[in-house]
Amino acid sequence: MVVSKSIQVAASQTIKGIARVHYSTKRLLSDIEPDCIAVLCHHDLDDLAAEGLIAAKVVAVINTGQTMTGTIPVTGPLLLLENQIPIFEIEPAWLPLLKDHAPLVINEEGIEIGETIIPCSSFTKDKWLALYSHAHDSYNERLLDFISNTLDYANREKDLVLKPLYCPELQVCLEGRHALVVIRGKGFKQDLAALHQYIRCYKPVLIGVDGGADALLEQGYMPDLIIGDMDSVTNQALQCGAELLVHAYTNGYAPGLDRLEQLGLNAIRLSACGTSEDIALLLAYDHQCERIVTVGAHSHMFDFLEKGRKGMGSTVLVRMKIGSKLTDAKGIALLYGSAKRNFASESRWKLAFKDTLKKLIIRIK
Repeated sequence: MVVSKSIQVAASQTIKGIARVHYSTKRLLSDIEPDCIAVLCHHDLDDLAAEGLIAAKVVAVINTGQTMTGTIPVTGPLLLLENQIPIFEIEPAWLPLLKDHAPLVINEEGIEIGETIIPCSSFTKDKWLALYSHAHDSYNERLLDFISNTLDYANREKDLVLKPLYCPELQVCLEGRHALVVIRGKGFKQDLAALHQYIRCYKPVLIGVDGGADALLEQGYMPDLIIGDMDSVTNQALQCGAELLVHAYTNGYAPGLDRLEQLGLNAIRLSACGTSEDIALLLAYDHQCERIVTVGAHSHMFDFLEKGRKGMGSTVLVRMKIGSKLTDAKGIALLYGSAKRNFASESRWKLAFKDTLKKLIIRIK
């Protein structure tokens, strides 16, 4: 039996569950069952991941990454804790012992796997507050690094926007139409729901960027085109009949093709630098769309830092090019005519979470 000499698990009761393990939180959430223990490797756990874990009704989270690094003021960890979902951190070296679908027991001794006990520590609200405060205080330093990285990559990737991105194999007709590009970003489900009247009136081409395709299906819409590296979109979405465009590296390699081939699906391969989100916007623009509306788009420093990107060079360039046709619907659910209904239907845990967050931020100030 292996026992740590410095276990710091603040647990008043034993937690039991089946482990669901994946290095990618997005893929883990695609097929996780209720009452499981989520085992992941996620630095700076963001709201989107936390909301997915809450919706999946996990009983605990074991993280081999840094739940918070102190560089990004994420609120995902606090969101989990407010929903009574404890977070335990372990060293990455222990990850191979945590097998998918294996039964786990978490108690004051640590994480029990057979006769082995893995040392772990609880991620608490006090720890969140200290790291959130540090990220808040170091904002200007982080912004300077982000700007430098963005300008550097913008200079390297300027050819992305200078050359038209045209795909002759594309069957979906974009010319002269509106395009609604749905990205799996913060608030994307709520913002998409608020666009119901727009979609009904304009009947835009519906483009899902990876998991954005699932958001369209959940709202009752059939995506016309799915673009991405296919790492966070479900099999159901891929098989819905939409045209598929796989974003490949500049050398032509497209990891997402392997998955599509296993499903017996055909796709267009498009090689380009930048993010899949950038490619979707450029494709709509260069195929002469009249108007491009985005939902869930990433637009500021923390959006990108949460994704593990240290700059947004290609995104800045793309928005410079398509700006005259672009309408960003980020946050529209808060301003739309149904906002009062949205607020009224907001669940109790969200209201309690916001109240806690306000109180803790006041402590920082």
